[in-house]
Amino acid sequence: MRTVRRLLYRDIVTSVLFVALGFLGLFFFIDLVGELDQVGRQAYGPLTAVTVALLELPGHFYELFPISVLIGTIFSLARMAQSSEYTILRTGGLGPGRALALLAALGIVFSAVTFVVGDYVAPLSEREGLRIAAEARGGRGLGRAGAWLKDRRMEGEAERAVSVNVQRIGGGGDLEMIRIFEFDAAGRLVERIVAERGRVDGDAVWTLRDVERSRWPHAGAPDGDAAVIVERLPEWTWRSNLPASVVAAAVSPVSTMSTVDLWRYANHLSQHEQAAQRYAIQFWKKALYPFACLVMVALALPFAYLHARAGGISYKVFGGIMLGIGFVLLNNVSSHLGLLRDWTPWLAAAAPGLFFLLLSLGAFAWLVRYR
Repeated sequence: MRTVRRLLYRDIVTSVLFVALGFLGLFFFIDLVGELDQVGRQAYGPLTAVTVALLELPGHFYELFPISVLIGTIFSLARMAQSSEYTILRTGGLGPGRALALLAALGIVFSAVTFVVGDYVAPLSEREGLRIAAEARGGRGLGRAGAWLKDRRMEGEAERAVSVNVQRIGGGGDLEMIRIFEFDAAGRLVERIVAERGRVDGDAVWTLRDVERSRWPHAGAPDGDAAVIVERLPEWTWRSNLPASVVAAAVSPVSTMSTVDLWRYANHLSQHEQAAQRYAIQFWKKALYPFACLVMVALALPFAYLHARAGGISYKVFGGIMLGIGFVLLNNVSSHLGLLRDWTPWLAAAAPGLFFLLLSLGAFAWLVRYR
């Protein structure tokens, strides 16, 4: 069994890595062509474009590795079936259950690689790529509406609701064009803070610069105290309950967030009565996506039981590519439908994998029994 395991694993791993390298080379070229459009604008040069394209590769590896596992495993098993190697292994005692167990063990290793890359390597490289691009371009916009955060904090014995808006990320990583609105328990605006830029430290303390602070009189104040108080300060410290991790999650793309970051940010949104469905679905997708490698190896195993005359290797690889595209499409459609229909997040994320797993096991059982 050790010899059989070594034969299968070496052949499959080599094929999977070959397919993954092919995909990465293609996507690097596409990303580089897209980045060349920015060359010559401000400090954005050719070296920056190449660096940013390279730093996007771990994210592509994470997204494409399960598909590479499917195509590489199909190619390896179909080649062994065509050369009768797999038939010899079957007559030597490699039954369907044992073959499924061998591939499942390899699928677990592939899943571990996907998890490590997706949760640690890809977020770090994506953040570094965004930082380099922002430095070269002089900053990064956050859309027309910017990024909004909600908070609650105590002012004396009264609780205040706080809304924070950030419009841009500066080239040095500073938050730019910051607006902070504080409301009392009755929903009246009591304070507005506008700052050109600022930073958040690990203790949730915001250091703001070029600040304009406007305070409205509280209800029942004497007429003489009814004027709006406006202060202009070169620097001001504002304490909140928004830690740097939550702020970073709000102003960063989802691809730069790990599974734990998504969980924390989804909980933060839920606690402050904000829509958290999108981030909850993304959390479950990221948590379950590594297990797609197990589904892919199970989906590839039936190809080893197809007769060699049932089509050449090229047709089987083409079928694997179509299955991979179908999995990606169903995965994306399921997420959008779950968001629109307010499905249970874990079910919306797990549905494509469960469907393809049942499809693979059904095809495997039928081929073993009737072919």
